[in-house]
Amino acid sequence: MRSRRPRPPEGDQPARPVRPKTPEEQRDALLAYAFRALGGRALTEAELRGKLERRSDSPELIEEVLKRVQELGYQDDEQVAHIEGTRRGVGAYRVRQTLKRRGVTEELIQDTLEARDPDQERTEALEVLERRWPALARKKDPRASAYAFLARRGFGGDAIWPAIRELSERALAEEELEAEEQ
Repeated sequence: MRSRRPRPPEGDQPARPVRPKTPEEQRDALLAYAFRALGGRALTEAELRGKLERRSDSPELIEEVLKRVQELGYQDDEQVAHIEGTRRGVGAYRVRQTLKRRGVTEELIQDTLEARDPDQERTEALEVLERRWPALARKKDPRASAYAFLARRGFGGDAIWPAIRELSERALAEEELEAEEQ
């Protein structure tokens, strides 16, 4: 068994001078951080700016890095809004809240919501409700539970009520069919 050489006490080691980073090194380090952050998921400009502000005190450097990342096409609020706007299983109200929370401009939020198809939203509300209906149907008031569930998912009343009516009618028809078979 080898014995380890004892380490000298901390105070005996010569201190290495820390060289301050040059502006180019600071920019490169912040740019590399921005790329790593964007590698995880698509970020809005506001989200990326917040992350960069925690890393640097220089507003000019932050703006330079943001501009460069956008020039290269790695950060685009329109793309983030489009991705959020086409998410399945969520309604327009959820999309609006999510985009607002993520710092997207009101104009871009409006454009994203206008691009959503109301018929598609009704179809998605029905699909989401169909998957949850067996559990919701066992509740004391299944229609109220279904409404609350879909409202939490961001669907509006114009999508919720047709879905509830359709599933309620289907469930009633199935019950009548089972009663006739017995």
